[in-house]
Amino acid sequence: MSIPFISAEEAASYIKNGDNVGMSGFTASGTPKVVTVALAQRAKELHEKGEPFKINLFTGASTNDHVDGELARADAIGIRTPYQSHPDSRKLANRGGMHYFDTHLSHVSQDLRYGFYGDIDVAIIEATEMSPNGDIILGAGLGMAPTLAQMAKKVIIEYSSYYHTSFRGFHDNYVPLDPPHRREIPIYKPSDRIGSTILHIDPKKIIGVVPSNASESIKPFTAPDEISQRIGDNISHFLAEQLRTGKMPKEFLPLQSGVGNVANAVLYGLGENPDIPQFEMYTEVIQDAVMHLMEEGKCKFASTCALTFSDDAMLHFMDNIDFFRDKILMRPGEISNHPEVVRRLGLIAMNTALEADIFGNVNSTHVLGTKMMNGIGGSADFCRNAYLSIFSCPSIQKGGKISAIVPMVSHVDHSEHSVKIFATEQGVADLRGKDPRQRAECIIENCVHPMYKELLWDYLKLAEKTGGHTPHHLHAAFAFHETFIDSGDMALTDFSKFGC
Repeated sequence: MSIPFISAEEAASYIKNGDNVGMSGFTASGTPKVVTVALAQRAKELHEKGEPFKINLFTGASTNDHVDGELARADAIGIRTPYQSHPDSRKLANRGGMHYFDTHLSHVSQDLRYGFYGDIDVAIIEATEMSPNGDIILGAGLGMAPTLAQMAKKVIIEYSSYYHTSFRGFHDNYVPLDPPHRREIPIYKPSDRIGSTILHIDPKKIIGVVPSNASESIKPFTAPDEISQRIGDNISHFLAEQLRTGKMPKEFLPLQSGVGNVANAVLYGLGENPDIPQFEMYTEVIQDAVMHLMEEGKCKFASTCALTFSDDAMLHFMDNIDFFRDKILMRPGEISNHPEVVRRLGLIAMNTALEADIFGNVNSTHVLGTKMMNGIGGSADFCRNAYLSIFSCPSIQKGGKISAIVPMVSHVDHSEHSVKIFATEQGVADLRGKDPRQRAECIIENCVHPMYKELLWDYLKLAEKTGGHTPHHLHAAFAFHETFIDSGDMALTDFSKFGC
């Protein structure tokens, strides 16, 4: 069967108002880059004529400006899940311009197959190689492409010529059976392959192939600053101590790491610590730091859902791709984040927080409890089931006007039941085996910035007057947040008016 090459504009014309549209990729890696731009332009033209046009957008994770940016600016998104990180998408969600629901990344593929969100009308999938029978090789991000290939009524292929070398062999396409027929996922070490290097799509569903030569447009992360470096050092020293005291297997354990500058700094800290042995990773994303650690011999292998490399690092990766062929395996997000595998492998899960409270609850998503930042992503997939769950962040933001540690978080994404370790540049709080009061004392003493330490001791003393297993003074619990809203500086909080 001959599959035609078509323009981005023609491909976009097959997508109708109200369609459920699925995208390949995970972060910017492997996401569409040209059809969505044409789709946004079509939406603008229809809006100018007074005609409605919005799609319901389902992705593996965050995307890029070509997807979330273009479609958000065109007001062309009706429903959005599971994760977004583009400023324009964030603004659209926070003003109620789209129905964004935040969910765990490992759940989306199976929830689609369960029929929770309806059919997938159109899938747009990036490929780097393709045969006429519908066999394709994906690119730098896998996301939920295998489920989309199964479910979509129509498929548009974006054929990328940006990758000047073959990605063949890096992918592990696998879809578990749905209940009541599901069996165990047979991954017993990060390098176990369980699926196919090729993704097959029924050629009868493929509308056409759209050429693309766009890069992922991922900017390099900044070099670790002093704060991030101290967080990385604190975590690496803590893990080295766990090894010395026998609280962790002497072989060490596979690592999972979140996204961002702090996550990169933590990985560099582990790489530079001579007491941390060579390690493997079972994670959802690998960034520039992992590639460098592989070249230095510190990271032996990484199972991931995407290669979220900066553009310069991606060029370096492609120039040296044969070195990495036996060191990286890309899986669907449903598998890279699967709780069963996380629990079996015994991961050390390392993720970042927006804020935490003195009892160990973590807010990863909402600024001041109301404004969505990005989403929960895969952090809960990992932390709830990890051997050791670590959350970290700088102790203060905005030059000290915000304390990242507060009396009560303004939104809870990860409860104290899932958070074992909390770290800032000030130090590490080991919360295992501690009751709520002990956790509060440990976090205040070890992780809080000096300019907020006495304030939080004052709050705990005030809260203890009310008694209870978890002492809180409900009138004062959000005093930090209210003070910031009123004055722009949490440090001006005064608990004396509450009887402290």
